[in-house]
Amino acid sequence: MDPTPRTPSTQHAPTTARDAAIERPGDPVLAAQRQRPDLLPAELDPTVFDEAFLRQLERLKLLLRQPVRGGLKGGRRSVKRGRSVEFADYRDYVPGDDLRQLDWNVYARLERLFVKLFVEEEDVTVSLFVDASASMATGSPDKLQFAKRAAAALGYIGLASEDRVQLTVLGGRAGRRRNGLRGSGRVFRLLADLSSIVLAEGPTDLVAAARHGAAQSRGRGLIILISDLLDPGADRVIRELAATGSELVILHVLSPQELDPRLEGDLRLIDVETGDGVDVTVDLATLDAYRARLAAWRESLAGLAARRQASYIPVGSDLPLADLIFAELRRRRVAG
Repeated sequence: MDPTPRTPSTQHAPTTARDAAIERPGDPVLAAQRQRPDLLPAELDPTVFDEAFLRQLERLKLLLRQPVRGGLKGGRRSVKRGRSVEFADYRDYVPGDDLRQLDWNVYARLERLFVKLFVEEEDVTVSLFVDASASMATGSPDKLQFAKRAAAALGYIGLASEDRVQLTVLGGRAGRRRNGLRGSGRVFRLLADLSSIVLAEGPTDLVAAARHGAAQSRGRGLIILISDLLDPGADRVIRELAATGSELVILHVLSPQELDPRLEGDLRLIDVETGDGVDVTVDLATLDAYRARLAAWRESLAGLAARRQASYIPVGSDLPLADLIFAELRRRRVAG
């Protein structure tokens, strides 16, 4: 039993959840809700969070190893000096400097010309890459449901931080990018986009889909890939996304049944994407070999990610979302 091919399993239907209704007096998110049309599909919304959880998310930022140069002013410190209201430092005046930035009070005391420097805050693009291949519906809890909820929480953190958030859905051989969003008032558009994700039909070429999605992405910053990585080219996916110039975070999600299968006897395992089958006899030795191969595979992906300066975070689909965001991602310095 090899963990690297698509994991055969029984496909489960997504769980139905109620629509979101967040009462937040005086909040721009509430104002946006009152003004918006009914964007969320009635039959599914896996991104329902209560107000207390949202308040906790608002206190976080998605962390970057290095500052980036964004396109518009936002909520992050840039590597360059700018003209915000936050004073940073002085430097000597040189011909050609803007005379409006001279500090005449300092000149009156020291009889030297100094230019005031300010911190320039700029935005980054947070790109959420959600794997919607058929294998993401296998296991319980559902991996796609987990991916949607994780993407909703991470996207909300980005929107609350005035970052630009864009969603790309990976399926088939394509990465389908939704329009970029900015500002906490656009959270409902993000939830609607996530709720509308459906599983791809047939096989998914994750390498081709990720490459296509990366080619459509605008702006550099942070790419968060949420996938089971059950594709023969999983290592190529990491290499290509890490080479885009954005920092890469990989949430590698597997179901409890994939992490610790409870199988025995003579079985025929069916690939949910291709329909191909393989006959196996499962005993304790087989399960031990599977777990060893699985551990080696995850370790190899972690090593590859480290060499590419990416963050690799293996999780089970049964991990509570609060534990993912406030414990695991903070421990890994992805959020804080």
